[in-house]
Amino acid sequence: MRRDLACALAGALALAGCAGTPLRGTGDLGIVVERAAGRVQVVDTSARRALARVDGLGDLSHASAVYSRDGRYAYVFGRDGGLTKVDLLRARIERRIVQAGNSVGGAISQDGRLVAVANYAPGGVRVFDAQTLAPVADIPAIYGPDGRRSKVVGLVDAPGQRFVFALYDAGEIWVADLREPAAPRIRRFRNAGEQPYDGTVTPDGRYYIAGLFGEDGLALLDLWNLEAGVRRILPDYGRGERKLPVYKMPHLDSWALAGARAFVPAVGRSEVLVVDVHAWREVARVPVAGQPVFVIARPDGRQVWVNFAPPHNDIVQVIDAVSGGVVRTLAPGRAVLHLEFTPRGEAVWLSARDDDRVAVYDTASFAPLATLAAERPSGIFFSARAGRIGQ
Repeated sequence: MRRDLACALAGALALAGCAGTPLRGTGDLGIVVERAAGRVQVVDTSARRALARVDGLGDLSHASAVYSRDGRYAYVFGRDGGLTKVDLLRARIERRIVQAGNSVGGAISQDGRLVAVANYAPGGVRVFDAQTLAPVADIPAIYGPDGRRSKVVGLVDAPGQRFVFALYDAGEIWVADLREPAAPRIRRFRNAGEQPYDGTVTPDGRYYIAGLFGEDGLALLDLWNLEAGVRRILPDYGRGERKLPVYKMPHLDSWALAGARAFVPAVGRSEVLVVDVHAWREVARVPVAGQPVFVIARPDGRQVWVNFAPPHNDIVQVIDAVSGGVVRTLAPGRAVLHLEFTPRGEAVWLSARDDDRVAVYDTASFAPLATLAAERPSGIFFSARAGRIGQ
């Protein structure tokens, strides 16, 4: 009898201890980058509030993030070559390394076991174990007869345990097969175009598209048919024969795909291009308030939200994907740098850097829902990215 009572008491104490630490998932969590402070906020997208701040992430002036398969860990890529693994549930740095002198983003592999980082200096891609951040592979971006190294841009994950990236200085696109992580197999596609500056992959993982800074047009690689090589698309995409001033280069990693059409930022123009993704040709243009930077589709594809380069970076415009016209102009704050939809798109979060805040809007009514204080916020990355290709 006494033994039974002791067991019951032990069980009650254990339950009481558990009750003091509430359990939760990570599907509605995310981070907001506070770039000047070298830290991130952990946020709850359901409650629309900040949960904690995590310091010590280094130079976040061009920071981006990807997520572990379970959405618990954010891998933050800093401009100083830092790779930081952040535990969202404990709101702390799990591990951090400085793996290069200058890096511009990264990706996580299809199986979630590998994290790859794109480096300017030294030029190349370095691959790490996602759990420990131990080095796994080094892929130097060597080109030309004298063995120079190129800056690497546009690094994305692709099906088949592959990473795809572009060599800015070499004008090449490489596909790295990491099914044997210690011995990557590389396919090189030369003459991909002059100065590829960014890249993206379509949500189904089939097409890799690189923007070209040195010439008009884009480079397209069909990852289902590598033997076809790289082909040029949208020959009028770019600054044109009469070079236009470009106040901020658009980001290709946020093309808006809505059904069979893509909405693409026009370089140097106050327009968004509408592209037929079956033929990869332009079918329309949407006049907008300024030079678009991010052009992002709501998860259902019905709306496309656009922010702009200076001097129009205090507004955001919404394009209706059916009518093809601008249906709303909003003023969330000064220097809107980034925007991110909640997983099913009922709300959108926007960083207003110069007002030190993040604004949250209802995407159906366009009504403001919340404002969160943040020091010089830039990138916003939600854990729903864990389940997306190329994110």
